[in-house]
Amino acid sequence: MRQSLCKLPILTPMIKTLSLTKIFRTDEVETTALNEVSMEISQGEFVAIMGPSGCGKSTLLNILGLLDNPSGGQYFFLGTDVSGFNERRRASTRKENIGFVFQNFNLIDELNVFENVELPLIYLGMSARERKQRVETVLEKMNISHRKKHFPLQLSGGQQQRVAVARAVVASPKLILADEPTGNLDSAHGEEVMDLLNTLNQAGTTIIMVTHSQRDAEYAQRIIRLFDGQIINENINRKFAL
Repeated sequence: MRQSLCKLPILTPMIKTLSLTKIFRTDEVETTALNEVSMEISQGEFVAIMGPSGCGKSTLLNILGLLDNPSGGQYFFLGTDVSGFNERRRASTRKENIGFVFQNFNLIDELNVFENVELPLIYLGMSARERKQRVETVLEKMNISHRKKHFPLQLSGGQQQRVAVARAVVASPKLILADEPTGNLDSAHGEEVMDLLNTLNQAGTTIIMVTHSQRDAEYAQRIIRLFDGQIINENINRKFAL
């Protein structure tokens, strides 16, 4: 009897860059921040980007997050070449697909926890009823709902980063970009945040994280190392190699 072959699932590329270049120019100096970076990141991956300060990590993250355009090369996001998008098109694509987690939290001091998390949904034009439901659900998942009426300055660093993660995921983005997410936290709170990101990834969210921490990078399935604006190597985390 003929046996059918079991096909392995094909991961769909979410991100693909081809010879991506970024040059910053002033009247006197020209600096190459990214030098022909080519890579692919599949949907559902957790990827860490590492390298010394000034190697181009944050520049790459800004381009992947559609906060900036490259000087050269191509960037395909969800199959569309977004390299030459103007700010309006970048903003539209960004708010519908990407969440950000920053080292400095970037919460608005004048807004309480609920209002900070709600903000992305207001930008999306969501109804007040749906906003309330989504915010309360995500605050419960992040174990911060008991602080929803507190303001950022009334929270610990770990609590502020939980709020920042909640804000990043409340609109159910396909991609989360995290820039040194534990950089301002002690080890215990940093581990809590990494566990949150890991849980989100296991639920299907693609995560790209810039980090100096080898400990944090161990949560990623793949580590990309940059030096002087170029990818010098990529490694699969041995925990995920089997």
